[in-house]
Amino acid sequence: MRTWGPLTAVCLSTFMLLLDVTIAVVALPDMAGSLHASLSDLQWVMDGYALALAALLLGTGAAADILGRRRVHVVGVVVFATASLLCGLAGGPGMLIASRALQGLGGAAMLATTLPLVGSVYQGRQRSVALGVWGAVSGAAAAVGPVLGGVLTDGPGWRWIFYVNLPVSVAAVWLTLKVVPESHGSRERRVDWVGTVTFAGFAGGLTYGAVRAGEHGWGETGTLVTFAAAAVALVCFLAVERRGTDPLLDPRLFLKPAFSVVMLGALAFNAGAFGLMAYDSIWMQSLLGMSPVRGGAVFLWMSLSAFVVAAAGGRLLHGVPARITVGGGLLLVGSGQFCMTVLDAGSTASALAPGMVLVGVGTGLAAPGIAGAALAAVPPERSGMAGGAVNTFRQLGLALGIAVYGTVLTSRMQSTLPHDAAHALAGGAAGALRGGFSEHALRSAFASGLNTAAVAAGLTATVAGALVIVLVRTARPTRTEVTESSAPTLTEERTTPLGQTR
Repeated sequence: MRTWGPLTAVCLSTFMLLLDVTIAVVALPDMAGSLHASLSDLQWVMDGYALALAALLLGTGAAADILGRRRVHVVGVVVFATASLLCGLAGGPGMLIASRALQGLGGAAMLATTLPLVGSVYQGRQRSVALGVWGAVSGAAAAVGPVLGGVLTDGPGWRWIFYVNLPVSVAAVWLTLKVVPESHGSRERRVDWVGTVTFAGFAGGLTYGAVRAGEHGWGETGTLVTFAAAAVALVCFLAVERRGTDPLLDPRLFLKPAFSVVMLGALAFNAGAFGLMAYDSIWMQSLLGMSPVRGGAVFLWMSLSAFVVAAAGGRLLHGVPARITVGGGLLLVGSGQFCMTVLDAGSTASALAPGMVLVGVGTGLAAPGIAGAALAAVPPERSGMAGGAVNTFRQLGLALGIAVYGTVLTSRMQSTLPHDAAHALAGGAAGALRGGFSEHALRSAFASGLNTAAVAAGLTATVAGALVIVLVRTARPTRTEVTESSAPTLTEERTTPLGQTR
């Protein structure tokens, strides 16, 4: 490597961005108790971040090509740091949710410019080394997130999971401005702001409708109106993209069955693998009485197995068709979720371990190949669009998974306990017990809800995996193609063990 400075700058911001995807999971019960937040509030603490990432990734990437990638990246870090400070200072769930959405806006600007910045500085073998280091740092961020979140929550308090971003942000901005050169994409490209707004309306409406259904029911007027508004936004988005000269996402790509199924697989992957993590954390801490550190450590079964499989698979599975690795990985994710449907009132966290290992193995197989399968399904000139679409659909899958599985969980609990039991549990078992619910009844009801949600997650991943295996067809690469593609290119994407782009 001729210089480590630019790579260090990019890795600092990447580490911080991906850390905040998982670090908040184990702090949710403490947030609920401190801010008097309901279960739906906690859903939005996670969903606000994921939704902003999903809705704005394509738009910020296009803006960065025109305005300058380093400039947009630095602005993203500053916005992310400001939002982190506001998260730490939040006095109520509303302010925390809004600040998390602002974090997602900054994160979208950072994530959309990371690969282009690396590609503009490093070439050839140096680029391969840089991507390898960057991938290892990203994987470490995803793996350490739950444990670090537990340590901070147990120690100085949950607000410090956001305050730790401030010194890292200062260092990232200073180093980026000092050592990373500015770069641009096509100056003739226009930013599709209408497409960005309509897609955000679709994604936000769909997710809000799913969360609202958990509180008011699927047939409630407000829920139906929200879904109708999301449908209108989707129609507007498709119309705008079809006629636009510089679309964010060309709808005609979805006429290719392979591309459509890969996008479905990307959405189902993040939903099936990670959509239940927040509720598992609430169960372990609020009902089993585990500390944030111990609760965070349970997720290591998933992240470490994913890390090992992804590292080994890079060598052992080279040349295996993506439909096998992605589809097989999704089937393993589904099997892992089915294995976690065994909870009852007397279960402990160890009951989750076999399923988490299976989900981790499936993640390690599927995550690295999803982007490659998308790129193989489109013409070369659309590779950037396909890569951005994969990121977008994965983040949207996480947001929808959290919303839908939360609704499934609360609906199942409401069939055995009064309506307010699930919301009382968000702040801890003690509050629910004071509300007149016995500990055995609460543990039984929440375990039943988790089992039902895990079935939904398992079906999501299994159906998508079967479709990928059946409908995605990729030509086996020739020896020349394998040799030429042995080093990662700028359009190739890597993924962390916990499913975030790296």
